[in-house]
Amino acid sequence: MKVNSSYFGVLILLFSFPICPASAQELGSWELGIYYPDEDSANPFEISPEGSVNVEFFIENSGITEITVQLEYEIPFGGEFDAPEEESIPSGTNKSFDLKISGIDVQAFDAEKKEKFSITGTISSRQGVPDLTASSQNREGDLEIPTIFAISVEISDPFGSMNSGSETILTVTVRNDGNGQDGVGEVLVEDDCPLLTSDNGLDSLTIGNIDSGKTKDAELRLIASESHPRRHCDITVTVSSKRALNQGINAIGQDEVRVSVEPPPKGESGDSGEEETNPSDSEDSIKSNLPAPGIISLISAIFMSIFYPRKISNK
Repeated sequence: MKVNSSYFGVLILLFSFPICPASAQELGSWELGIYYPDEDSANPFEISPEGSVNVEFFIENSGITEITVQLEYEIPFGGEFDAPEEESIPSGTNKSFDLKISGIDVQAFDAEKKEKFSITGTISSRQGVPDLTASSQNREGDLEIPTIFAISVEISDPFGSMNSGSETILTVTVRNDGNGQDGVGEVLVEDDCPLLTSDNGLDSLTIGNIDSGKTKDAELRLIASESHPRRHCDITVTVSSKRALNQGINAIGQDEVRVSVEPPPKGESGDSGEEETNPSDSEDSIKSNLPAPGIISLISAIFMSIFYPRKISNK
């Protein structure tokens, strides 16, 4: 049979047209992506103070067949996650998913510390048929530890009660319980006794910073007026986080202690160590040094009995 040369040329042209490469490209067209904060991959996902964060991602299938994608995750900071392990994406569709991260102990890490998480998607089948190419994509993002502002106060117990007109000293300890360097922004001392005053000893707490987990001490001097009555006085010390104040956040620590004020001891007669002399005692003492009247009379009688009779006999 004689083949028309023009027909043969058409067949060669058809077989030479790159249909297969185009079909293969269309078949494998899919994308794994993450919705970054403000659509910028350089922006981290900030973990909440409770140690959780939600990451939204998507899989877009632009191919001509349905794909099934297996998903794997790597989470930093010892976190746990809840997310799909396998998803089927119909042809020409885009599906979004949530990667819920939790269980991160933010107190165990420095504030603003960053580490990467990753999502890996691998096509396991197309239209229900196992895919031997195992096409895979990986996306990453940053998780950031938040800054925790936490500050606490402890006031030492007084050494017993204080007297009116005297003073006592209490030690005030401030502890930085946050996860970054902080300091004391403001100090407030309050009491419910109008005749009790304090000095400015706690102002030293506002100087410098306090490292995470460290403490700083200062002495609070209380002075009771001489006219202060017997009363229990409640002293309250409130301090605020310096870094929190700078960011417009209210983070405070507070403690309270009770101080008892007693009147000064009254003077007693024996306090001077000298005993008062009773006039009657002096008189008795003087009288006791003189001879008793009965003894004088007896001596006089004996003397007269001896000498007086002799005078009579001489007459």
